[in-house]
Amino acid sequence: MTVPIRVRRTVVVIAHLATVLVLVLVGTGPAAALTPPRIAAGGAPSGPVGPTDKTKQQQQCATPVLAAGTDLSQVDPTGFAVNYRAAWTYSTGAGQTVAVIDTGVHPQPRLRKVIGGGDYVGSGDGLTDCDSHGTLVAGLIAARPSTADSFSGIAPDATILSIRQNSDSYQVDGSNGDDSDAVSSGYGNTTTLAYAITRAVSLGATVINISAAACGTTGSPVDDDLLGRAVRAAYQRNVVVVAAAGNADKDRCPQNPGVDPNVPRSTEWSRMTTYASPAWFSDYVLSVGNVTADDEPASTSLTGPWVSVAAPGENVVSLSSTGSGLVNRQVIKGAQSSFNGTSFAAAVVSGVVALVRAEHPTMSAGEVIELIKRTAHTGGRGPDMATGYGLVDPIAAVDPDQPHASNTVLQKQIAGPVPPDRAATRTRDIALVVGGISVFLIAAAWALFTPLRRMRDEKTAYRDIDEH
Repeated sequence: MTVPIRVRRTVVVIAHLATVLVLVLVGTGPAAALTPPRIAAGGAPSGPVGPTDKTKQQQQCATPVLAAGTDLSQVDPTGFAVNYRAAWTYSTGAGQTVAVIDTGVHPQPRLRKVIGGGDYVGSGDGLTDCDSHGTLVAGLIAARPSTADSFSGIAPDATILSIRQNSDSYQVDGSNGDDSDAVSSGYGNTTTLAYAITRAVSLGATVINISAAACGTTGSPVDDDLLGRAVRAAYQRNVVVVAAAGNADKDRCPQNPGVDPNVPRSTEWSRMTTYASPAWFSDYVLSVGNVTADDEPASTSLTGPWVSVAAPGENVVSLSSTGSGLVNRQVIKGAQSSFNGTSFAAAVVSGVVALVRAEHPTMSAGEVIELIKRTAHTGGRGPDMATGYGLVDPIAAVDPDQPHASNTVLQKQIAGPVPPDRAATRTRDIALVVGGISVFLIAAAWALFTPLRRMRDEKTAYRDIDEH
C-alpha cells in the first residue's frame, strides 16, 4: 500500500520537530559521563628518590601566623566537633607510623617523633616545609598536648614519616607551571606521588596521609595509572591510604552536581564530570570530604560516589612550620586567610586510623577502612556524595562493640542534603520530558495515519466489489 503524500509529509514534520526538541533540550548537557577507574595490571611503581625534573624555587616560602586575639584555651583540630580525646582511654596511636606525603614537615617539638623519608621536590630529606601545609597536616595527626593551650593532634603518640612530594613554591625549571597531572599549583605530579607512596610502604608506614589531589574531568583526564597501581599495592601490603576528596574550584576543578536524594549512590557515576585522584580509587583508599563547624558539607569539598567519610576541615589551627607555636592564618600578598579544605579533614581521619590500628593491630587495611565507614554518623540516611558514610567517630571506631555518647555534638548529625538545583537534575528532567513528548508525537502521527489508511482500505474494498 502506498502511504498518501499528506501523511508522509506530516510524519516527516513531526519527526523533525522531535529532533529539534531533543537537540534544544540536551544541547547544553554534559558531553560524557564518568565511569569508575580501572587500574592497569602491574605492581608497585618505583623510581629514584628525588624530583623527576630539574626544579627551582619560584616564590618566597609561606608565612603562617597566629591571628591576634586567638583564645588558646579554645583551639581544637576539629572545632570540638569530634570527641577524639575520649578514644585516648583505649589508644593514642602508639606504635603507628603515619606517612605524611605532602610539602615536608618541620620537626616541631610537639611532634613526638618525625622521620625524614625523602624529598621529591628538592635535594632534602623531607624535613623542611616551605609551604606550611605538611606541618599543619602532621600537627592535626600527631601533635602532643600542651599545658599552654587546648590543642592536640588526634593520635599524639604516633610517629610521623615525612616525604616531601609537592610544593606551591617550586616549579620545573624553565616551565610555566602548566602540568595537567599536577597535584599542586607548583611542583609535584601523579608520578612522583606514586613513587612516594611506594617509598612510604617500604619504610614501614602503617597509615599514609595524602592531602593532595590531581583534578581530572571527562574532557581533560589525568594520567594516574601509576598512582592507581601504587594505592592498590599499598592496600595489598596492609597499609591504609587516606586521601583528601579534593577541593572544588570553578576554574581548575569544577564542582560536580549537587547531592540528589532521589538518585541511588550506586548510579551517581553517570552524573559526575570531575574527579580527584587518588581519592577516586575508592576500592583501595579511604577518601575524606570536608564539613564546616556546623557539620554542613563544605561547598568547596568535591563531591562524588567515591567519598568514604567526612571530618571537619575549616578554620584550622595547627603547628607552625617556622617556629614552635601554633598558627591559624597564612599571609598572602599582605592579607591573612584561614586554613580550610579537605586536606585537613583527611589529616583528622588519618589520626583516627592510627588510633584504630594501634588498638586493633590484627585488623587488615580493608577491615579498618570498613570499620571507619561503619561507625561514622550519617544522620539516619544512607551514604551520599558529599560526606560518604558521614562524620567520622573516633571513640566508636576504636571501641565499636560498646555504646558511647560518641561525638561532643551529642547526637547532632551531619545535615541532610539540600534539594538539588535545576542543573543537578537536568539530565533526569530532560529524559522524562523527551520521553513524554516523544510518546505524544508518535501517538499523534499514528492518529493521523490510521484514519487515512482506513479510508484507503475501504476505497480499495469498494473497488474490488464493483469489479466483481
